[in-house]
Amino acid sequence: MIPLLHDFSSARILVFGGGSVGARKARRFAREADVVVVSPEFADESFGGASRIRGAPEPEEIDDWLERVDPALVVAATSDEAINDAIERATRARSILLNRADRSGERDAGSVVVPATVREDPVVVSIATGGTAPAVSKHLRRELEETLEGAGEMARLCGELREELKSRDVSPERRREIVTDVVERPGVWTALRTGAPNCGQVIEDVLSEELPTEGDRS
Repeated sequence: MIPLLHDFSSARILVFGGGSVGARKARRFAREADVVVVSPEFADESFGGASRIRGAPEPEEIDDWLERVDPALVVAATSDEAINDAIERATRARSILLNRADRSGERDAGSVVVPATVREDPVVVSIATGGTAPAVSKHLRRELEETLEGAGEMARLCGELREELKSRDVSPERRREIVTDVVERPGVWTALRTGAPNCGQVIEDVLSEELPTEGDRS
């Protein structure tokens, strides 16, 4: 499988299954998508604002649900393998992306793995083991949470710095050199993590150091 990031803003996600797994999937996608969860019962957990519909569809009724909801992605998270099999057949027939939560290892074409994710917006790092070792994914996620502290601020800083350098007609090669140098400075990371200076101040310091004025050079 090849990892990709998909923007589900304004898309609809259909989750079959209201247990703890269905709740976790709903919370994950509800960050940006319109999520609908169908289940005869719901776990006493947060569903992240997803719409919950109480129902127990039979295998032959799955296609009707897909027609009604028109989802971009379907999650099969029920405890009934026959229902999950029916969901897989119906989504494949309609070329709809499927995340089958009860199956690991080999995946069929069109299937989607939802990896463990660490977010320092706009930085996103995902870890997947092909469904073979979720414990490894969880361990690595905890390790990365500390490592990525400040990465979001660094990404914003680099974006603003790059735009400022472009506005000053700095060549692409020189822009890459300056931005790379900033990313590799431990002091900048420390400053961003502690919230000492703001991005604007860091950019001013970098520009005065990397692009001295004529008066500074004389």
